[in-house]
Amino acid sequence: MNNLANKIINRLAVLKVDRKPHEQVWKECFDYTFPVRGTGFNNELVSSSSIQRKKAQLLDSTLTDAARTQASAIISGLTPANARWFGLDVDNASDEEKRWLDQAANLLWSNIHNSNFDSAAYEGNLDLMSAGWFVLYVDSDKEKGAFNFQLWPIASVYCDSTRADGRIDMVYRCYQLTAEQTVNEFAGQVSEKVKQQARREPRSKLNFVHAVFPRVNGKQGEPANRLPIASIHFDLDNQYIVRESGYNEMPIVIPRWMQIPQSVYAIGSVSDALPDAKTLNDIKRMELANADLAISGMWIAQDDGVLNPQTITVGPRKIIVANSVDSMKPLQSGANFNVSFTKCEQLQAQIRKIMLADQLQPQDGPAMTATEVNMRQQLIRQLLGPIYGRMQAEYLQPLIERCFGIAYRAGLFSEPPVSLQTKLVTIKYISPLARAQKFDEVTAISNLIQMTMQSAQVNQAVLDNIDFDQATRFTAEALGVPESVMRTEQQVQILREQRAEALEQQASTSMLEDQTTGEA
Repeated sequence: MNNLANKIINRLAVLKVDRKPHEQVWKECFDYTFPVRGTGFNNELVSSSSIQRKKAQLLDSTLTDAARTQASAIISGLTPANARWFGLDVDNASDEEKRWLDQAANLLWSNIHNSNFDSAAYEGNLDLMSAGWFVLYVDSDKEKGAFNFQLWPIASVYCDSTRADGRIDMVYRCYQLTAEQTVNEFAGQVSEKVKQQARREPRSKLNFVHAVFPRVNGKQGEPANRLPIASIHFDLDNQYIVRESGYNEMPIVIPRWMQIPQSVYAIGSVSDALPDAKTLNDIKRMELANADLAISGMWIAQDDGVLNPQTITVGPRKIIVANSVDSMKPLQSGANFNVSFTKCEQLQAQIRKIMLADQLQPQDGPAMTATEVNMRQQLIRQLLGPIYGRMQAEYLQPLIERCFGIAYRAGLFSEPPVSLQTKLVTIKYISPLARAQKFDEVTAISNLIQMTMQSAQVNQAVLDNIDFDQATRFTAEALGVPESVMRTEQQVQILREQRAEALEQQASTSMLEDQTTGEA
């Protein structure tokens, strides 16, 4: 083995030790929400029987439904499929630059959602609720020419950071391939031993690790083995590197809900509701046991020489022979279902409150007024606001940067203006949640204009205090109005000059008519 192979093996061993203390918490969170997504921790074998057994032990679905509701709210607020949720911008952009950036953002957004992004993002957000993080691999689709998103099971992923800020930039993923798949995937790079194994036992399994980490002195545009991000596929069974390549930018997106101190890993909102979910599940188990007694009944019998309690069977159309009618009587269990129902309702409400599901779901009852809708939107913005900053930095930005790089290198964009080559393109977020952050400013502008128009009925001079053009443009941007709907400043100036010329010409024509009439 060479030095690189030794480094991969040693680092993987260290990463497994570092992740071990957190696995039990993640596993429990998955067991009470989505058992099928929590398999594979602690070297657990994944099988249908083990998944069904876990599902059978879950007796209440409140936490599952609440986690699904919160995940859906995050998706609809951050990356909705029916509206563009980001734009591209540069400082002091000209009208030509704005048009190109808007077209590029539209093309990028449509290609993202024309791929498998929506399904991968939804399942990833389910992992985010339960474990507090998920792993999304972004690559180009060589067949369709767009993007390909792969959601890696977090049980198979180990992370680390080489940065002082703790942002994850090193990912090791353990996976398996059959011997036949290995030969097809890595072609001539596999060892002779694997080729022979593929011929003899094509369905036999081989263990691999895919290591992705920053490459020292790597540069963009260089050959694959000298790009900034290294990519190594390593055959663990045969201690053999089968592929060494790289990426121009980090291809793996790993957002985190709440980071664990002194660790790169995170926990999700489900962990906060886990104690209540465990209690609720235990109460449901006792409730079902008592329901069985309440439905089928419980009896007390006396061995009177005729009635033998050891052999008697109670059931419909059965005759029980006894010495006396008092030899066998129904026995009250003493269970109080009212207490159980009340406690269950309290725990279910508490779980939904912790998971924000009581606020994120549409309220039952009559239609809300505009004021009630506004207040509800403000409340949701306050509840989801703290997580938005982290999701923007760890999820949206690296995702868009990766997709932009792939699309640009593939030639999907039209030729950009020459002036853009020296400018830094930044990302602006126009998702529903991002617009909600500016909703207070939009409301303030609207209220100011309304009050000013009322004051203008007394004194027209107060209108001079407001730049109506700037107010209109800021409001349009905050509300996510497409650039194609708004006229550019140059177009507005031309329109106003044409209107002024038309008015001036109309005045001249009117004056000439008056002079002609006077002479007549």
